[in-house]
Amino acid sequence: MTPGDTDALFPGPMSGLSTTDPELVDYFGHFAFDEVLRSGELDPHTRLIVQLSALIGSGSLREFRVLLGGALTSGVTPVQVKEIVYQSVAYVGMGRAIDFVHATNDVLNDRGIDLPLPGQSTTTPQTRAEKGLAVQKQIVGADAVDAMYANAPADEQHIQELLSANCFGDHYTRTGLDLQTRELVTLAVLIGLGGCDPQVKGHVVANLNVGHDRALLLTVITQLLPFVGYPRTLNALRALDDVAPSDRTS
Repeated sequence: MTPGDTDALFPGPMSGLSTTDPELVDYFGHFAFDEVLRSGELDPHTRLIVQLSALIGSGSLREFRVLLGGALTSGVTPVQVKEIVYQSVAYVGMGRAIDFVHATNDVLNDRGIDLPLPGQSTTTPQTRAEKGLAVQKQIVGADAVDAMYANAPADEQHIQELLSANCFGDHYTRTGLDLQTRELVTLAVLIGLGGCDPQVKGHVVANLNVGHDRALLLTVITQLLPFVGYPRTLNALRALDDVAPSDRTS
């Protein structure tokens, strides 16, 4: 991506800073929109989806709004953006996610997009637990899920049930994003959130379970680096290396 392309995709990505902080704008722009983009192969659509997800995780509302405008311009659909935000609720909580819901609504309203968007739910209150457990086992692995239930103390069983019905039943069963993309969204949110290394590792496994490979996950982590920083990136790399070590002979 050339500097001109960057300006078209992200008009004023660091508004005002080009005057007050020209050196920062210069070297960050080269790093994020040139150097990092040359590492691995990730289509722009997926790159923008995972970067938006990581910005929600890190609570970076202002940069999220800027990137959201570029994402919509480049072909990420309003439904896909809403699904990214909705899915983040299960991982960052509504306390953090609510600001991103409102920011997304503001950007969509500014573009003349009528809200609410078409519903994407495929479950009912009666089916969400069963369907959630099924997709949880598909993603996490049946043996792993059964072990989570078996190992949870009696007074914590309700948390496992809520995880199946809410996190998976209310979110992963929705249309708008396919299952493979949802797992990338979750991984990116967790990396951006920080402080949840076991969950990052678990969702590296889950991404492998839904068909992604080490090369793709390494590229995703690399594309998040400019927005989440080195510590969270290095922690994500440790999780990736633990689960899917590099073939050092290649």
